[in-house]
Amino acid sequence: MSARESSAPATGPRPNAVQRYAQVRAHTLALAAPLSAEDQCVQSMPDASPTKWHLAHTSWFFEAVVLRPHAPGYRAFDERYFYLFNSYYESLGPRHARPQRGLLTRPSLEEVHAYRAHVDAAMAAFIAEAGGWHAAAPLIELGLHHEQQHQELLLTDILHALSCNPLLPPYRAPRLLVAMEPVRPMQWLEGPSGVVKAGHAGEGFAFDTETPRHDALLQPYRIADRLVTCGEFLDFIEDGGYANPAHWLSDGWAAVQSQGWKSPAYWLAPGDARLAGPGWHVFGLDGVHPLDPSAPVAHLSFYEAAAYAHWAGARLPTEFEWEAAAALPGMRQLTGHVWQWTRSSYDPYPGFQPFAGAVGEYNGKFMVGQLVLRGGSVATPPGHVRPTYRNFFPPAARWQFSGLRLAKDAA
Repeated sequence: MSARESSAPATGPRPNAVQRYAQVRAHTLALAAPLSAEDQCVQSMPDASPTKWHLAHTSWFFEAVVLRPHAPGYRAFDERYFYLFNSYYESLGPRHARPQRGLLTRPSLEEVHAYRAHVDAAMAAFIAEAGGWHAAAPLIELGLHHEQQHQELLLTDILHALSCNPLLPPYRAPRLLVAMEPVRPMQWLEGPSGVVKAGHAGEGFAFDTETPRHDALLQPYRIADRLVTCGEFLDFIEDGGYANPAHWLSDGWAAVQSQGWKSPAYWLAPGDARLAGPGWHVFGLDGVHPLDPSAPVAHLSFYEAAAYAHWAGARLPTEFEWEAAAALPGMRQLTGHVWQWTRSSYDPYPGFQPFAGAVGEYNGKFMVGQLVLRGGSVATPPGHVRPTYRNFFPPAARWQFSGLRLAKDAA
């Protein structure tokens, strides 16, 4: 699991469980299908993982958390895999170092597929026959949402890996680009203020960090009805935004200087030798395309989002402002484009309690040094988002599909 994952109980009827399990697992393989075996072994930075590791780790989760403790007589596919594909669960034993996952040329991709098939067969039998279904159902549902998180990570991680190739190969065959509608002027909506309810209401699945539902006090504010676009962010660049420390938090300015940031990740400046045409271009899952000024800007760090907001005479919304405003009828582009940075640190809600056992290990211990993002991106699986979903990353992370929506204090 990645540093942004969390756990929660689940609900759902047993008759549909086998079908849902099969659908989620098949979608992961479909996402990996365009990639070669070489593609699936590469690890381009310590924060990313190879595709092959994602395929194995999501299987490890079901094996280590569901099958081994709950399925009588279950026999592991390979005992060594409990070491190779554990992510950070201290209670489940030692693990291979995260920055070295790209060194795992073996087991082969074929063996990892066999591992998945072994786990899938055991899970199908367990779901269909196990008398302990009710005890394990929350863990199975959690495992499916965990796999959906890795489906998104699979795409963001391989995009970073392919961006390191001088040829800039596309993840998938380029598709016919549809011109986006002209950008409408940004509208400022009055957000709900006073005491509002925040957090998951208790119906359906939610990660534990979305609970408990509680009161939050909001001062009067306004929030933009849409996301910031590439064209608007280009204005920031051309106005010297990356060269003016007045717009940046101290750590952000240090990152600009040490990392040499001059534009969002995967932007290619005019004159880049890899470009076939003039002007700014963007590298994405479909390859290199001319920058679309009406598209939401993506692949920003929190620092860049906050700097742009300062330059624009605004700020980032808090996560509670974002959640309360999500229900406003004028709000657009909430999901399906980019995760949206907020000005909220990833902290526990009042009364938060981690779950007992291994699945309670990977949430609270990450509640330091992270910022909350809300919404959902083009890489987020359908049905995997909701207004209370709390994504989180460290402020310098920008290999995710992360952008911004502006807010202002009420005049």
